[in-house]
Amino acid sequence: MDVLVCVKRVPMVGGRIALQPDQRHIDTTLLGFTVSPHEECAVEEAVQVTEAHGGEVTVLTLGPPEAAEQLRAAVSVGAASAVLLPTEEEGLGPIATARAITSAVTRLERERSRVFDLVMFGNEAADTGDYQVGIRVAHALGRAVATGVKQLEVTAGEAVARREYRGAEELFRLPLPAVVTVKEGINLPRYPSLPGRMRAKKATIVTFVPETPDEAVEMRTLRVPTSERRSAEVLGHGKEAVPALVSLLEKMGVVS
Repeated sequence: MDVLVCVKRVPMVGGRIALQPDQRHIDTTLLGFTVSPHEECAVEEAVQVTEAHGGEVTVLTLGPPEAAEQLRAAVSVGAASAVLLPTEEEGLGPIATARAITSAVTRLERERSRVFDLVMFGNEAADTGDYQVGIRVAHALGRAVATGVKQLEVTAGEAVARREYRGAEELFRLPLPAVVTVKEGINLPRYPSLPGRMRAKKATIVTFVPETPDEAVEMRTLRVPTSERRSAEVLGHGKEAVPALVSLLEKMGVVS
């Protein structure tokens, strides 16, 4: 059972987002990076599948050279090999991203002389939330796909995927090879062990230039949503602040 998991280098959740002067790129100077929570679960699910059925996990990302850090993180928790498709171009859309990944999958399968039984994605990236890449890759490869999966069972020649939709459970039986996008909560990702960290440091990351065709949709500008600003007023210090505090409490109706 061979599984390929596609991940994306994204800013850490909770980081304050600022834009560069051109209003088209995120200023990453003070940001930390990770992979999307959905993709962390995709890596864990892939490792569990191979632990149960044999085989190995390959993790792949399209991004800057620094994305090797996220690939090594996946190796530290059980992935056997890693592939980096380096690109300095920021803001690749879902169409170009899907085409680049599709060409990479085709190349890897040709070099391995066998197909991946499963190609897995997170349901959506934490930064752009496109929801499209996994579906586009499945369509280009001509393989069955299920999205938003919260439970996955793999048997010989078939994957059974379950997801919740409007209060009901949907079940899909997918002939292998197939593509699956999973949601956070399908499992609890493991922490890397010390041997896993050592293995990740020594791991060789395969690199080859991806095919990145022109994006059909052009991004013109980004906008950071405005957030409510709050301020604090110092009423005073020590005993001198008591009258102001009592007055404020009276206005709030707490005391009378």
